[in-house]
Amino acid sequence: MEQTQMPPLIPRQVLLGNPDKASPRLSPDGAMLAYLAPVEGVLNVWVGPAGEPSAARPLTRDRDRGIRIYFWAYTSRHVIYLQDKGGDENWRVYSVEVGSGDTRDLTPLDDVHAQIQAVSPDIPAEILVGLNDRDPQFHDLYRVDIATGARDLVQKNEGFSGFLTDDKYNIRFALRLTSDGGSETLAPDGKGGWDPFMKVEMEDLLTTSATGFDKSGRVLYLTDSRGRDTAVMATIDLDSGEESILAEDPKADVSDVMVHPTTREVEAVAFTHQRKEWQVLSPSVATDLEYLRTVAGGDIEVVDRTLDDSRWIVAYLMDDGPVRYYIYDRERQKADFLFTNKKALEGQPLAKMHPVVVKSRDGLDLVCYYTLPAGNEGGSDTRPPRPLPLVILVHGGPWARDNWGYDPQHQLLANRGYAVLSINFRGSTGLGKRFTNAGNLEWGRRMHHDLIDALEWAVGSGIADPDKVAIMGGSYGGYATLIGLTQTPETFACGVDIVGPSSLLTLLQSFPPYWQPQIELFASRVGDHRTEEGRALLQERSPLNYVGRIKRPLLIGQGTNDPRVKVAESDQIVRAMKEKSIPVTYVLYPDEGHGFARPENRMSFYAIAEAFLATHLGGRFEPIGSDFQGSSITVPTGAGQVPDLVDALSNQS
Repeated sequence: MEQTQMPPLIPRQVLLGNPDKASPRLSPDGAMLAYLAPVEGVLNVWVGPAGEPSAARPLTRDRDRGIRIYFWAYTSRHVIYLQDKGGDENWRVYSVEVGSGDTRDLTPLDDVHAQIQAVSPDIPAEILVGLNDRDPQFHDLYRVDIATGARDLVQKNEGFSGFLTDDKYNIRFALRLTSDGGSETLAPDGKGGWDPFMKVEMEDLLTTSATGFDKSGRVLYLTDSRGRDTAVMATIDLDSGEESILAEDPKADVSDVMVHPTTREVEAVAFTHQRKEWQVLSPSVATDLEYLRTVAGGDIEVVDRTLDDSRWIVAYLMDDGPVRYYIYDRERQKADFLFTNKKALEGQPLAKMHPVVVKSRDGLDLVCYYTLPAGNEGGSDTRPPRPLPLVILVHGGPWARDNWGYDPQHQLLANRGYAVLSINFRGSTGLGKRFTNAGNLEWGRRMHHDLIDALEWAVGSGIADPDKVAIMGGSYGGYATLIGLTQTPETFACGVDIVGPSSLLTLLQSFPPYWQPQIELFASRVGDHRTEEGRALLQERSPLNYVGRIKRPLLIGQGTNDPRVKVAESDQIVRAMKEKSIPVTYVLYPDEGHGFARPENRMSFYAIAEAFLATHLGGRFEPIGSDFQGSSITVPTGAGQVPDLVDALSNQS
């Protein structure tokens, strides 16, 4: 196969900018359609008649970070959304009346982290909200009137990590982590106390959890890995105690569930090994899903349903194109195209994403996804004609996973001439508890070995040039980047760390207060900062303590307001590198948190990352141009190490 000429550069704005329209939702009564779309470059909620989407108009008026989390209240007259300030994740809950546009802050409290506990069609005028205003560590539950903001205390939290409630907003169970890294579920005893209901051992903690009730409130749904490897969809009859399995898969945990909007019956369950696959449980939706598979390609998600279940919004997730949304009329069994989330992607030379399973050195199956630059594959051949520069893109969490589908980072990097590889390393979730638990206390060790093993597969398969490999990622992926440059300093040509911790000890010591109820999760799986032995382990696995080993160029991106990985994590490794005269480029955003939410900031960082990677891997890059406009970007050190960065900063408006 001959290598064809590289396609034109796809502009960063097309790949990384705001969607045109996203997250469509029908009002519960089906009369109105809402979606997210920009207003003067900032994502806001738009609302219009469901039968005439083009008539939608902006409902909200955010002018800063953009709205990303919203939903309809069951009144069908109010939209609820969450917003923080500068990425601090102190979420506030807002209600907007659709007719008037009047907006009410339902949680007008400074330095308080609000959580949506429940929304119920049985109590449409109120929502259940968790607030940590009394004790920063624990969220008390309140019923909040969405029209007036009046709130009534439902449950004072005296040490629980969470609650499970029903459609009547009754507190059915409380959860707390135990000192051995497991959890216990407790039921109210009717006297103000709690009785034991269910114990989950540490090995099952990340793969077993109650998810809700049927309409009777007497059947509990849960994902459950106890006594098996992968998490099944199960039920517990609360009267008889009988447990039943609804759906299971030998290779993957439950990844998605379709639940009827009023009966709460679980109708279909999805499992994702390499691609998402649905198991249909209820005949009532079997013909619907059979028809929907014929409408478009990609992986299917039913993202919304009206309360009478007559209409659905269905999304088709592609790997080489935008998300396609349809409104599906069940009576007519007809899906009408609504819109794609980004029209500018249509017709672009986007690349396919390929799943592959790679064996780790100790025999684990690593589900990976790789993307090659367009023109480097043909037919059934998924290998390039010659090895390419490679970027290993490491997911965050680490208790998360990579999936097949459109990934803007994969597309950006592939378009610039790189092969891109994402790896579900041990500790990732969704692939069974043994795989997840294989990552316990293995940060910076076997979790890193998996990345190296996948890299060796890519080299051995003729995909990657071993002399031109970068490692890049955010959060845990940023930590993995720092580990890569300190523990295997000759392997990577460069690294890009986005909001990654440099010291596991200071990371765990600086968690926000409301994470403290879950501290046993981190102690048992990362290391226990409260014991001498645990602190020694955390120090051993901290890249900060091996700064002197760094030999290859490093780019760091950080938000000043990050509540999870504090700015001190990046500050301290930059300071240590400067003290040893090791070059580093540090990009800092004073109005961002754990990642870059504002598109102006996102665009500016990736403009720098493109030029940085091109310098050290030899790929293409789009010049910075005007992509600093409107960004709060600062570069405290190392601007001279990235082409054109000094000039771009001096011209910043």
